[in-house]
Amino acid sequence: MHTLPRGNLLVIGGDLAYPNPSSFTYERRFFGPFEYAMQPPRWYKAEHIAVDKPEVPPGVSKMKKYDGPQCFIIPGNHDWFDGLNTFMRYICHKSWLGGWFLPQRKSYFALQLPKGWWIFGLDLALHGDIDVYQFKFFAELCRNKVGENDSVIIVTHEPNWLLDWYWKETTGKNVSHLIQDYLNGRCKLRMAGDLHHFMRHSATPSDKPTFVEHLLVNGCGGAFLHPTHVFKNFERFSGTTYECKAAYPSYEESSGIALGNILKFRKKNWQFDIIGGFIYFILVFSMFPQCNLVHILNEETWSGRLQSFSSTIWNALLFIFEHSYVSSVGSLTLLMASYSFVPSKLTRKKRAIIGSLHVLAHLTAALVLMLLMELGIEICIRNHLLATSGYHPLYDWYRSMESEHFPDPTGLRTRLEQWTLGLYPACIKYLMSAFDVPEVMAVTRINICKNGMMSLSRSVLIMYYTSVFIYFWIFSTPVVSLIFGSYLYICINWFHIHFDEAFSSLRIANYKSFTRFHIKKDGDLEIFTLAVDKVPKDWKLDPKWEAEERGPHQLSHHRRYPSKWRSASSPDPVRSVRVVDHFTITRTVAPDPETSC
Repeated sequence: MHTLPRGNLLVIGGDLAYPNPSSFTYERRFFGPFEYAMQPPRWYKAEHIAVDKPEVPPGVSKMKKYDGPQCFIIPGNHDWFDGLNTFMRYICHKSWLGGWFLPQRKSYFALQLPKGWWIFGLDLALHGDIDVYQFKFFAELCRNKVGENDSVIIVTHEPNWLLDWYWKETTGKNVSHLIQDYLNGRCKLRMAGDLHHFMRHSATPSDKPTFVEHLLVNGCGGAFLHPTHVFKNFERFSGTTYECKAAYPSYEESSGIALGNILKFRKKNWQFDIIGGFIYFILVFSMFPQCNLVHILNEETWSGRLQSFSSTIWNALLFIFEHSYVSSVGSLTLLMASYSFVPSKLTRKKRAIIGSLHVLAHLTAALVLMLLMELGIEICIRNHLLATSGYHPLYDWYRSMESEHFPDPTGLRTRLEQWTLGLYPACIKYLMSAFDVPEVMAVTRINICKNGMMSLSRSVLIMYYTSVFIYFWIFSTPVVSLIFGSYLYICINWFHIHFDEAFSSLRIANYKSFTRFHIKKDGDLEIFTLAVDKVPKDWKLDPKWEAEERGPHQLSHHRRYPSKWRSASSPDPVRSVRVVDHFTITRTVAPDPETSC
């Protein structure tokens, strides 16, 4: 069992507040949790603006004598959505992130660590590369400060080695130029986040020059989980072959998690029902009502009924594209949207095939549901369960009971009808119709089939289609979620596309991890990645924190119990945390002068 002391330096790789940068998201979702973990000094005021950084605590003469934990941060793409305004106000113009001291003044930084190690924090902005000012700063640093045998860790927000391979692009040319031509083999590790999982790739032995030995992604602090199995075929970057040494979650577990799109999509994304049911209704709007269904019911065998049912579905599909307007326009619109939804990394032909099959599945399901609903109404009519009393059976029953038990010898009801211009009985009539929707559908369906659409008034047609929509929406919402979830599952596991949509839809808050660095006495860098499989949902005030005495000028990192909260549900992350990856990077040893001679 490893026991790791508190780190002296905290490096955060961007996307500080999700999904957009604002004072609310920074204070509630970023600063708040860190302040719970370790409170800022008592004298510090949140509204304070650091004019001349670093503003060291009282009693500390200069920065080198401060022995507390420090924090350095680079922005991510979400931090750039407002032009980095919120990041600058809360990171570069403040001195404390909870109990961590914030000395940095810009959105990028370079840190010189013991034993010849450096950390370069690069700001890739929204275009995935450093600008000329950053390039000049780091290039001069490489020439004048970084020793020939020093080792550099480069931290960026996006792991362009994985994303470039996935999207078949080439980004970060300035970063590559800096690494290959200025660091020239001194970059031991590249680290990034953005993808919400953990993966480490290490260079395989080769006679060719290796510009970066290890590539590490750890974005497990993100809002949801990303798959790892989508990137399992990655193996080359900048002319070097890499091998995956660790992945969290594992490829097999990641692939299994994707099954949740079939089983849990509707539960996790119930809002999708609203638009999904409406789309299905548009697809079959022109098909209501189906007047000629007797041939299906008259078949004597189930195989004959199934065959007749299938032929009716096929004829309805042809009718949509040959004669209908609303359904055909809805189908074509859905086809274009589905084509655009397929990631552009695929060829146009593959996008068209996948998009068409996706739409065909939805259209077929909508037609099947429509026909089943129409068959249900037809069976009820034939068995005298519907269409036996006209449009307003409840209202007619109400009027008969009213006349029998509540006579009106003074004609008050007649005068009320005149005074309200007919609204008094009409409101009651149509309100009661809302509680007898199947009867309304059945009676209107019979009238349409006998006399045609033009024989009915507009209000009756509106009432009919509204009634049909209510029932059809209820029937279709589970199916549309099932088909869309199945589409995401097939795409993520078979074609390795939609990795963002397929896993963000699952809203998985578990599988959190962070990476720890330790510079050993011999100068080697030891790296641990610690993970918590399940995150607690309930928290409680830690009585030990509350009972511990605190001096007026005592900093939080000097306390025995600096964290305010602890888990109130199992498993406790303090006890369930585990090491999912552990490796060591050997420092570059200076050649012996006598040997070199």
